[in-house]
Amino acid sequence: MPLVAAAILIAVCAVWGLNMVSIKISNPGLPPLHAVALRNSVAALVIGVWVYLRRETLFHRDRRLVHGVAIGIMFGFDFMFLYWGSVFTHASRAIVFLYTYPFWVAIGAHIFLPQERLNRGKVMGLMLAFAGVVIVFASRQKGLEPGYWIGDGMEVVAALFWAATTVYIKAVIENNDIGAETVLFYQLFFSVPVLLTATVLFEWPAAVNLSFPVVAALVYQSLIVASVSYMVWFWLVHKHEVSVLAAFILLVPLFGVLGSHLVLGEEMPVQLLLGLALVVAGILLVNRRLSGIAEGEISVGGRTVK
Repeated sequence: MPLVAAAILIAVCAVWGLNMVSIKISNPGLPPLHAVALRNSVAALVIGVWVYLRRETLFHRDRRLVHGVAIGIMFGFDFMFLYWGSVFTHASRAIVFLYTYPFWVAIGAHIFLPQERLNRGKVMGLMLAFAGVVIVFASRQKGLEPGYWIGDGMEVVAALFWAATTVYIKAVIENNDIGAETVLFYQLFFSVPVLLTATVLFEWPAAVNLSFPVVAALVYQSLIVASVSYMVWFWLVHKHEVSVLAAFILLVPLFGVLGSHLVLGEEMPVQLLLGLALVVAGILLVNRRLSGIAEGEISVGGRTVK
């Protein structure tokens, strides 16, 4: 990969890693479910215009639309738990639990995709990553609220929904001639009703305090992360090998933990760093032979793209 492309890809990973930090910044001024409903609505509009200008299909009129609704609903639950969980736990912990996603994909692929069976290397990777999760869960950071384990658990549930979306795309949608950009639009568009419903059920009415940092964080989440970085990611996908791109994704949780420390002042105890190292090492082992699943990640729009 040329140096310029590598630098752009590292910048994209940094943008995704700092997304959890921006969520923590926006939470005091706008409740998380309100924020993510707004975020995905804006991103759906931007990506919808992009898909239209590229002369891609926005809405199919056959069973492909049903698949679009299905992945949109899963995407909605994914982001619901991602944002909601951020209220209870630290951003540095949340990003580690969220990025257990690849080994949930490996397990789902073993069950639903015959060509992606677990082997000894993948099992070792899963064991390493699981050990890392246990260590992070057991770590104690200053400022953690008593219910931090609720947030940790919600981030794991978010990772499970993310993995389910990826496996569904790989098992069903790739065989139904739906462009990757349209898949991303479906995820964003059909996630909005799920998120609006959750907002009304769990956060209505809510106090809103739109200070400059809160608005800036919302702009970052909606336009920089969910719109611009997604389009840059697709540009990279068309230019470079999937396996090379997938390897860089390991930088996302590293940027997330570092950003949480530098921006939010969160403590980085040895246990957290050790757990993060084990999770990253485990994901690396799992991903070594998951080139097909890496394509599934790209079809999801990079979320890898969180």
